[in-house]
Amino acid sequence: QVQVVESGGGLVQAGGSLRLSCAANGIIFSIMTMGWYRQAPGKQRELVARITSSGDTVYGDSVKGRFTISRDGAKNTVYLRMNSLKSEDTAVYYCAAERGSQQVYWGQGTQVTVSS
Repeated sequence: QVQVVESGGGLVQAGGSLRLSCAANGIIFSIMTMGWYRQAPGKQRELVARITSSGDTVYGDSVKGRFTISRDGAKNTVYLRMNSLKSEDTAVYYCAAERGSQQVYWGQGTQVTVSS
């Protein structure tokens, strides 16, 4: 059974930092692309960052230069380091394990709230 579990969300002041973690089990982690997405109230889910099995990364325009995605194969875990947080970063953050468009496993999400 595939499990994707996020942690590390919370309340932080604007300008602060948080690190999200996502543990994925029940899959061959090494071949999966791992992604972080977010959804704010009333808005569509959007890509935050994605990292392939070979370590290539893609970032959403709004987080470039502030967020960093990384992965640890020994722990089957992907991280999202978020610096210089803004109020507009407030959202539920979701982790996804992806193998093409046909195989996507989602976590339950973790709330990030940035107070101004």
